[in-house]
Amino acid sequence: MITEIGIVAGEIWHFLDGHGEVGLNELTKGIDKPRDIVLMSLGWLAREGHVIVRQTTYDLKISLRRNA
Repeated sequence: MITEIGIVAGEIWHFLDGHGEVGLNELTKGIDKPRDIVLMSLGWLAREGHVIVRQTTYDLKISLRRNA
């Protein structure tokens, strides 16, 4: 399972690189993976500092962390 989480993390990174900030629902639909795997992969990316996750009123917004 850890391999699948890592692969999906890469897919998330590429999706965000091409789309900018997106909502969690849009991300899940865009990469067409199960929501639980997407959440685990997002956690991995967030822990490593690769993504920014922010709460809005109705959704989570996810974007890549861009180093200046």
